[in-house]
Amino acid sequence: MTGKPTSSPTWPFPQRTTFRWRFSEVASLPEDRQLRFVAGINQAQAAHLQRFWPFWARNSQLSPVQAWRTWLILGGRGSGKTRSAAEWVREQMENAVCSRMALIGPTFADVRDVMVEGQSGLQAIASPQERPRFDVSRRRLVWPNGGYALLFSAEDPDSLRGPQFDGAWGDEMAAWPKPDAVFSTLRPALRLGADPQLVLSTTPRPIPALKNLFGDPTCAITRSATQDNRQFLAHGFVEDLAARWHGSVWARQELEGELVEDAEGALWTRTQMAEVRARRLDGEFDRIVVAVDPPVSAGANADTCGIIVAAASGVGLSRRAIILADLSEQGLQPADWAARVAGAYEHFRANMIVAEANQGGEMVRTVLRLAVPMAPIRLVHASHGKRARAEPIALLYAQDRVCHAAHFRELEDQMCSFGAPGFTGSPDRVDALVWALTDLILDQGTNPSARSL
Repeated sequence: MTGKPTSSPTWPFPQRTTFRWRFSEVASLPEDRQLRFVAGINQAQAAHLQRFWPFWARNSQLSPVQAWRTWLILGGRGSGKTRSAAEWVREQMENAVCSRMALIGPTFADVRDVMVEGQSGLQAIASPQERPRFDVSRRRLVWPNGGYALLFSAEDPDSLRGPQFDGAWGDEMAAWPKPDAVFSTLRPALRLGADPQLVLSTTPRPIPALKNLFGDPTCAITRSATQDNRQFLAHGFVEDLAARWHGSVWARQELEGELVEDAEGALWTRTQMAEVRARRLDGEFDRIVVAVDPPVSAGANADTCGIIVAAASGVGLSRRAIILADLSEQGLQPADWAARVAGAYEHFRANMIVAEANQGGEMVRTVLRLAVPMAPIRLVHASHGKRARAEPIALLYAQDRVCHAAHFRELEDQMCSFGAPGFTGSPDRVDALVWALTDLILDQGTNPSARSL
């Protein structure tokens, strides 16, 4: 049985077509022009417009213009990625482009509750005349024109063996328990029709199956952030999540839809960074240092000047440190970075300025002395490679002896890529971090004590 359209399409076909107005354009108009726009629409037009997806959609929510076999929709929470995929399925099924669709979710309950019956699901977005019927016992969704979609759980990849399809939609693919096994059975099943296509909607996570799609030339990728869809979300939703996850990897992943991954071979991981921000260093600090890794040159193309402020307390193996600030910046002249170091020294009431002098030698001391005449300055020289110097510091993190007072995005990005094959550039922030923690913990040695004779 092949599905056939039962009536005229409810919007121009295909999805991406020429139309005069978009919701985003109307919403940006002054209030009087918005009222004029609404007043100029009759009841029939309003009913049509209500389900005219190209009017409501952003460009990132419409199917790509280039040829594709897989469309990967990456988005944050509430960014409209599920609606985008559901509207694509709706278009394919109502216009009989597809008649055998596969719907796959992390679990069968997810397929039913989100993809079929959810607020952005296939039943909710359809007009009453075109609404598909959910046959629960047979786990399938049947359209009035005879086309149907079968429902599958990613927990059971083998259930995809046997059926064949001319289209598929997989939701929250990065949360599937066995994504590789699902793809190995799903792709051979996409063998009906002239051009079977697969749509995947997901919040990104750094799993191999998702990263493999980035290298697939037949995969088109669109991205959306939660902020992009705020006009259709509950009041305060975006602000609440942004406040909860401010400055964290979760914000980049769950709100911005950014793929944040760990580089193989790096000395630190994203999970570690989340943990060090959750720790706290109690008690008074007994030592505070400002560490600086000066750039070799100055100007727009110069390396970043690494400036890290850190503090520590405790003795022996119980000694712990906290990163208070990352004041690193690129393009500073010597007088400018020295002034920034001096400001940090005074603001944090530091005990010492630690500066690498491999490149500048005594000139580094001179530049700093002009900016802050009374500060103790310790020049350090690198006698080992950068990774060799950083490995003992990575061990301190592994021993839970270092925490971060806030999310230092650029520093943590550099930490989570430093040491991995292919890492390029100067690890200026990491170098300053290494010098600070070496001074605070590794160079402390044994503390003086009295003993009886």
